[in-house]
Amino acid sequence: MRKRTVLLILLAAGWTGPAFGQSSTQGRSLRSTASCEALKSLALPNATITRAQAVDAGAFALPASEGGGATPAAAARALPPFCRVAASLKPSGDSDIQVEVWMPTANWNGKFQAVGNGAFNGTIAYPAMMTALGRGYATASTDTGHVGGGASWALGHPEKAIDFGWRAVHEMAVTSKQIVARYYDDGPRFSYFNGCSAGGRQAMKAAQRFPADFDGIIAGAPGLDWTGRAAQAVRVAKTLEKSEDARLSQAHRQLLHGAVVNACDARDGVKDGLIDDPKRCSFDPGVLQCKGSDAAACLTAAQVETAKALYASAINPRTGREIPGLLPGSELGWTDLGWTPSARATGLDQFRFIVFGDARWDIQKFNFDSDIVRAEQVDADTINALDPNLKPFIDRGGKLIQYHGWSDPQISPASSTQYYLRVREALGGADKIHDSYRLFMAPGMAHCGGGEGPNTFDMLASLEGWVEHGKAPGQVIASHATNGVVDRTRPLCPYPQVAVYKGTGSANEAANFECKAR
Repeated sequence: MRKRTVLLILLAAGWTGPAFGQSSTQGRSLRSTASCEALKSLALPNATITRAQAVDAGAFALPASEGGGATPAAAARALPPFCRVAASLKPSGDSDIQVEVWMPTANWNGKFQAVGNGAFNGTIAYPAMMTALGRGYATASTDTGHVGGGASWALGHPEKAIDFGWRAVHEMAVTSKQIVARYYDDGPRFSYFNGCSAGGRQAMKAAQRFPADFDGIIAGAPGLDWTGRAAQAVRVAKTLEKSEDARLSQAHRQLLHGAVVNACDARDGVKDGLIDDPKRCSFDPGVLQCKGSDAAACLTAAQVETAKALYASAINPRTGREIPGLLPGSELGWTDLGWTPSARATGLDQFRFIVFGDARWDIQKFNFDSDIVRAEQVDADTINALDPNLKPFIDRGGKLIQYHGWSDPQISPASSTQYYLRVREALGGADKIHDSYRLFMAPGMAHCGGGEGPNTFDMLASLEGWVEHGKAPGQVIASHATNGVVDRTRPLCPYPQVAVYKGTGSANEAANFECKAR
């Protein structure tokens, strides 16, 4: 049924290639330069092809805006030959969504992978596309309908806010699969989405709003509570901007983190420097409050209140919805103004350009009780990805893997566990979702990676096994490396299970842990 639907779309767009299923082997064989360049004349709804270019092996030059450097340059040189297609999509009168689609010239794996973005960034995610192409995927990315970072583009442009919120990813998925089908004379056997942070939010939005777009979805550290995170970051920064004495220096954050780990580490049955589930840790930063004059080894009363504010959840007074704060263990990622610079900047832009539509609005005007209510009303399910009804996606056979680092200082990991529990409740219990949706929490991992805990893993391989072979991931092995040498491995478990030490062997080896419910 899925292939027949895509075929009807292609026929309506003027496609005259062979029927699906007649050329899957041929579609994976070597494609000519001419077949790539011929895509320039492809006519698709709401789309204009602006580039169709064959790229030789190792010839792609990563734009300077993507950071450059030896590692990305080496990755670009290792790319196989591919067909590079760019398109401009205009689903509304004020839309200008840029999309790129890359397709391997040879050895296509028969699959499609769309990749996500970060923050408000209006850029094509070339590094993520490079990774997908290197694994044999046809891949696509979008700038979400604007250029550059920040959200000033949203001022007076409600259609562009919709493009950013959900429409750009959907239009990219539909158009990209049509381009792939035309190039290979066959559509992809499986379609995936893979994103983290804002890309994780895009992933969740796709599952909630367009259940037929992707067969499998990976949502890493998703900014699904976009307005809530914005409000929390702005709430703390408002106080710290004017209260230097309340700020936590790097040394104080290190002191606080050490106290948190010392208090909470062993609660999971093994003392290994990691907090397995910080939601079970009721650490009180008041234990570090100064009793004398040596402020270097303690926290002032004002600094204690700052720590409490960063940990604290807030409540939307109109809906009663809890908006999580950061969790114990995330302290090393805090800054002098509280949340990460990205969280503060994104939050400020959210209120300035989207909530109030006033470029002169500043952080000192923020009032949590009234402004969070307004923020959610203005959003109206445009950017937030909080809808717990995943039933259409699940009923269609879709598989969703969500993951989050317990020590994330940018997007609260509690927002992921909160959403999982809401989905479980909405759909009637764990047994209704366990075969389709699983959440993996990573102890000690920061935002989308990094941190003191195991933070490197292959979620895509786990998702492929689940979607393509029905093998649900009972655990995902994660590793941590220091100076390029792996020094710790640990299984990540489907939430609410945790990795429990078996009692013997090294606590740095995954084989000595098993996933269990607590």
